[in-house]
Amino acid sequence: MQVRNSMFIVAKHRKLNIVSIARTTYLAMSKSGNHSSGSAPRVAIVGCGHWGKNLIRNFSQIGHLAAVSDISEELAATYSADYGIPARSFDDILKDTSIDGIVIAAPAAVHSRLTRDALVAGKHVFVEKPMSLDVEEAEELAKLARSSDRILMVGHLLQYHPAFRKLQNIIAEGWLGKLQYIYSNRLSFGKIRKEENILWSFAPHDISMILELAGEVPESVDANGSNFILPDIADVTTTQLQFPSGLNAHIFVSWLHPFKEHRLVVIGDRGMAEFNDGMPFETKLQYYPHDITWKEGTPELSPANAIPVPCDKVEPLNEECRHFIECIVNHRTPRTNADEGVRVLRVLARAQECLDMQKETGSSTVKRQQATNIHPTAVIDNACQIGQGTKIWHFSHVLSRSVIGKNCVIGQNVSIGPDVIIGDACKIQNNVSIYKGVTLEDSVFCGPSCVFTNVTTPRADIDRKNDFKPTLVKHGASIGANATILCGLTIGEYSLIGAGALISKDVPAFAVMTGVPARRSGWASRAGEILGEDLTCPHDGSKYRLTEAGLLELVDE
Repeated sequence: MQVRNSMFIVAKHRKLNIVSIARTTYLAMSKSGNHSSGSAPRVAIVGCGHWGKNLIRNFSQIGHLAAVSDISEELAATYSADYGIPARSFDDILKDTSIDGIVIAAPAAVHSRLTRDALVAGKHVFVEKPMSLDVEEAEELAKLARSSDRILMVGHLLQYHPAFRKLQNIIAEGWLGKLQYIYSNRLSFGKIRKEENILWSFAPHDISMILELAGEVPESVDANGSNFILPDIADVTTTQLQFPSGLNAHIFVSWLHPFKEHRLVVIGDRGMAEFNDGMPFETKLQYYPHDITWKEGTPELSPANAIPVPCDKVEPLNEECRHFIECIVNHRTPRTNADEGVRVLRVLARAQECLDMQKETGSSTVKRQQATNIHPTAVIDNACQIGQGTKIWHFSHVLSRSVIGKNCVIGQNVSIGPDVIIGDACKIQNNVSIYKGVTLEDSVFCGPSCVFTNVTTPRADIDRKNDFKPTLVKHGASIGANATILCGLTIGEYSLIGAGALISKDVPAFAVMTGVPARRSGWASRAGEILGEDLTCPHDGSKYRLTEAGLLELVDE
């Protein structure tokens, strides 16, 4: 959805009159819930329904509730009477300069519009998840919050759960070692929405936690879902995330489950942990110091008893509400700020793409019927395109958004992507990895175990994804077994790279390159024959000539 630029021309807003309030005094008042009029930020709750009522209760408890608003005037009037605060229209709240923040708990479809209007009016905003149903809209909201110098916080509640915060701490302290796998179940026999599916209703919490623990964004997202009650609303979904570090994650959400389960399990190479929100506070977080030892090449498991990890017994929503107020007072960036909300939305959007593709084709990953043969052990991620007649063999992996042309042959244990483009009629032999930034034009041959790089000076402990350099292999080029192609180069059309060669500079068309580092040792025809002094191909009789620049070109036939 496009948003007019004029909506984002925001005047310099007034500063909250809180400078004179001593921070320690404010925090003490906040914890006690005793706030005098005008002494601290005042917020209005927009949306008094299923979740809004909990926000009303908590902001009232901590002494910052100024007004409520709902499309149902009767519902708003009920909470107005219960809490002794006015029920007002959204427009009136926007105009009231004494209200500093707006908390949005309306239906997800209107989150973006209400948030934008509140930011333009100069209000700080706490919006329940998801902050929008559209990634571009969310990105614009994040920009608007920055340009207007307003707080924009997203209601990813479990980031404020004391058990999750403690889980973060023990991971940071190294209890689990290197993270290897995370899975999250959010299941219930619960309220079924008509305006959003289970993915958008439940999974934002799990995605938010997993992204926080991973400290990186996934390079691959795949999802599957089923619609049992309403034809266009998924009731059950599973989502798989793969991260650049090798961490994998799995999210299972359903509102058609016989019992309630909110469980996050984190597996590391030194231990495991479980955050089970259905357990008493004393055992919500448990650490499992399981061990694996190797004896004569065989792994032996050493299970250990669970160790409860104590955490503070506080209501997560109350912590979240206090955090919003503290961010307003101290002008802090929220833990779940707009950028964090956008990251979660990007994962949701990619998962939804898989569900949409599944509806259209019966597969969440790729139109498999377009390929004559994709081996069952091959993995094809979401949003990939594979041309007619292409064959993909054992244990190969095509990562997200990669495009493979027609009539290609992809050998065993080949990795392609993400975002790689491969032309028609290419042949890629076993054990080749074609990374992001590499493009193969039509009819390129890649010999077994040839190597493409994507950064010039890689380090295992330094993330250099922004330093990837593009590599172009032009039409008809052949790369021999175990050759290495440094990134940022162009391999000319019909060139022939010898086995084991190291290519460290651009290769001209028809050149034969051998050695380490490789040098031109001759010329090859488009048929792959080595040319003699007459520059005539012995296979098809095609003729070539040298240009004044010392390059080879085909003589027009």
